[in-house]
Amino acid sequence: MRKLFGTDGIRGVAGEYPLDKKTVYAVGRGLGDHLPAGPRRVVIGQDTRESSGWIADTLTAGLRDSGVETASAGVVPTPAIAYLAHTHGFSAGVVISASHNPWRDNGIKVFGGDGYKLADEIELEIEKEIFALLSADAAPGIDAPVKPSLPGDSGLRMDYLNWLSRLIPGSERLRIVVDCANGAATTVAPEIFKRSGAQVEFTHRVPDGRNINENCGALHPEIVAREVIARTADMGICFDGDADRALFADSNGRVVDGDAVMLLLARELQRHGELANDTVVATTMSNMGLEIALRESSIKMLRAPVGDKYVLEEMRKTGAVLGGEQSGHIILSREATTGDGLLTAMRVLALVAASGRSLAQLVSGLKVFPQTIKNVRVKEKRPLEQMPEVLAAIQQAEQQLKGNGRVNVRYSGTESLARVMVEAEKEETVQRLAGEIAAALQAAIGAGNAPGH
Repeated sequence: MRKLFGTDGIRGVAGEYPLDKKTVYAVGRGLGDHLPAGPRRVVIGQDTRESSGWIADTLTAGLRDSGVETASAGVVPTPAIAYLAHTHGFSAGVVISASHNPWRDNGIKVFGGDGYKLADEIELEIEKEIFALLSADAAPGIDAPVKPSLPGDSGLRMDYLNWLSRLIPGSERLRIVVDCANGAATTVAPEIFKRSGAQVEFTHRVPDGRNINENCGALHPEIVAREVIARTADMGICFDGDADRALFADSNGRVVDGDAVMLLLARELQRHGELANDTVVATTMSNMGLEIALRESSIKMLRAPVGDKYVLEEMRKTGAVLGGEQSGHIILSREATTGDGLLTAMRVLALVAASGRSLAQLVSGLKVFPQTIKNVRVKEKRPLEQMPEVLAAIQQAEQQLKGNGRVNVRYSGTESLARVMVEAEKEETVQRLAGEIAAALQAAIGAGNAPGH
C-alpha cells in the first residue's frame, strides 16, 4: 500500500512532511534513480503558490544528484507538462501543485515519458527508493545551488500554447468571462483566448502566491456564474489551480459541471461517428441523470473509482475516447493523455460556436437528480468495514432508497477527508441520509469541522 502517493501524487502542507526539504529532495533522487538507464531528462512545471519555487528547486537538486538533466517550463498548467513530456522526448514530467487545495498545501505530480500519470505499482516502487534514501539520510547535495526553476523556459510554454491553438474555434461572436483562479491558467489563458477572437473578460488572474483558489475558480463556479449575469455574457469558464479541469456557467447563470460537459461532448462525438464503442467513462460520483441521458442516446456509461488517472485506466482498458469527472476533469484521449481544462474549454467553445445554440440549450437534456456531498474531516482513514456504526448507517440509507438512488462513501486521496455522496429523487431525502452517515463518521473518526461541499 502506498504511503506517500495518493490519487493525484504527493500532497501535504508545504514545509511539513512529506513536503519538507529533505523528503522533497529524496523524491527527486528516488525518481531519478528509478528512470531507465541512458540519457535522462525531466521537465518540471509549477503553479503559483509561494512554496512552488523552492519545492521545484529542491526536487531539481535531487534529480541532478541522480544524474538527471532537467528543464523548467515555469508556471504552466499540469496538462502542459504531460504534453511536453511525451512530445519533447523527456523521460518524465513533474508538476509542483496541489491543484484545488489551499495555498499552504502543495504537491508533486509525476508523469511518465509517455505523458500518462504513473501507475500505482510504479509509484510504490519509487516510494521504496524514497524511504531507503530517507533511512540512509542520503541528502549530500540538498543545499547545493541549482538553476532556479523560475521564470522557466518560455519556449516550452509557447509549444504548449501553439498545440492548443490548432483547436481554437471561430468564436468571435461570443462574450465570455474567464476565471483563472489566480493559478497556472494565468500564464496561458489570456493568450489562447485572445487568439480565439472571442470577447473575453478575465477575473482572478493576478496571483500573489497565496490567493490561488481563494473564493474563485472551479472550487467556486457560482462566482463566475454571477459574473456572467452581471456582465450579460454568453458563458463563463473557470479553472482550478493547476488548470487540469474546467467548469462552465451558461448565460442564465447556471453552473454547467463535468457531467453536463461529458453529455455534450459524447453526443457530438457520436454524431460524427467518433465515440468509440458508444461508451463514456465517468466515476462513482457522476449523477444518475447523466447515465439516463446517455442511455437515451444509446451511449453506455461505465463508472471508475474517483480520480482522473483511474478514469483514464478504464478508458484505455475499454477503448473509450471520452471520460471524466463531475468536478470538471475531462479526458479526450485521442488528443491528450490527461485532463486539460483549456482543451475542454476550446472543445466546448467550438461546439457552441458551430451549433449557433447557447450552452444552456445544448445541455438542456440533462435532468439532474438531487445530490449532495458532505465532507467529514477525519483523524485517520480507517477501513469502513472496521466501523460497524458507519456501515449500519450506509446500509439503512440504501434500504430506504430501494434502488431509486445511490450512496457512495470514500476517503479523499488528497486531503484528510471522508466524502459522503447521496443521490435520490427528493432533496429532503438526500440531505437527511447524507447527514446521518456523516454523523456516524464524525462520531467514529471525526477530527473537527470540514469544508462543506
